[in-house]
Amino acid sequence: METHTTAKEAQHELRTFSRPERVESTTKFFKAYPGGYSEGDFFLSCGVPATRGVAKRFARLPLDELDKLITSKWHDDRLLALFILVSQYRKGSPTERAAIYDCYIAHKAHVNNWDLVDSSAQFIVGPELAERADKLDVLTTLAHSDSLWDRRIAMIATFAYIMQGEADDALMIAEILLHDNHDLIQKAVGWMLREIGKRVSRDILLQFLDTHAATMPRTTLRYAIEHLNQERRAHYMQQRSLLR
Repeated sequence: METHTTAKEAQHELRTFSRPERVESTTKFFKAYPGGYSEGDFFLSCGVPATRGVAKRFARLPLDELDKLITSKWHDDRLLALFILVSQYRKGSPTERAAIYDCYIAHKAHVNNWDLVDSSAQFIVGPELAERADKLDVLTTLAHSDSLWDRRIAMIATFAYIMQGEADDALMIAEILLHDNHDLIQKAVGWMLREIGKRVSRDILLQFLDTHAATMPRTTLRYAIEHLNQERRAHYMQQRSLLR
């Protein structure tokens, strides 16, 4: 397979998939309009399948070139960089993985939309922190950040542990973020709680809900109970309603 080595080449190829007619709808979807959570972001509307295809062809792009992509004003460039970083992390040596993690953390201000976070945090941040002594410090610092995206990174990173059958770290971050006012955090917390119930233990989820359902945001609760039967869903929604 032919290899490419510069960010400029990657950007050139990515732009062949740009769909100008979809930019307006993409901007609205990601709330990049004035007052939206990603105000000021710019889109080429290349589409995820095309972006993943470009990522495969530029899979060996060096970190210094990936720096240029991840700091681009164009959302599509940043997503491309993250797809490549995730691929390189999966295949990398411990030293290479640490360098990719450091790159990610250094540029996390540019991981600034839910799709960017969700396509990368569980594959880079979660695994890299798994055996590190500062894991909880890093996750809790992110969870207490003023940055919406840092907080989502903290929650989504714990999906890596949920996938391994471990719930403790996810529950800790969920408790920190449980009363967050932003719906993107409420959705992330509810999503991870639901995954704990599906992949780790339904009893652990039910214990958490028994303690917190009455006071957690409605969005979080609805996400968390999606896979439960109708009777249990009604029970927990009623618990919440009793305090309203």
